[in-house]
Amino acid sequence: MDTHTVDAVDVSPSGPEEETPWLTAREQRLWRAHLEVAKLLDYQLGRELQPHNLAINDYEILVVLSEAPERRMRMTDLATATLQSKSRLSHQITRMETAGLVLRQECPGDRRGLYAHLTEQGWATMQKAAPDHVRSVRAHFIDRFTPEQLDAMYEALAPVAEHLRGLRGRS
Repeated sequence: MDTHTVDAVDVSPSGPEEETPWLTAREQRLWRAHLEVAKLLDYQLGRELQPHNLAINDYEILVVLSEAPERRMRMTDLATATLQSKSRLSHQITRMETAGLVLRQECPGDRRGLYAHLTEQGWATMQKAAPDHVRSVRAHFIDRFTPEQLDAMYEALAPVAEHLRGLRGRS
């Protein structure tokens, strides 16, 4: 159960909780549907990448690196782009290095900086996985909506994404 919402039960507020703007039944229904869809979609897309020996986070890193100039990116920028901590990304890159998908390289002029560089094997793996992944995204998400619903979903989600991007890095 999501700890940030409460079931439709009688919650008797006292103290500072009196000011808590509890979710209405309508709002809670939307919030829980969002959580369920996000988790189920992530699970399904990850499951369908398994034949390529990729996790969903691996695939995301391959895509981000494939779109970067020279197919490489500073580790700190890659962590930001993939919404991962530097520590988590470092472990992930280590696993991907072992699989031959990426390579760490020193940054010229910055002894402490490192690049993650997409290898030819990583590029080939992404090219093989991409058509299957796109078909999965289409089948499990995009094709569930009419063109009008797609536009409405984007219009609804874009301001939330913009708000949350603005909060990145704040304590």
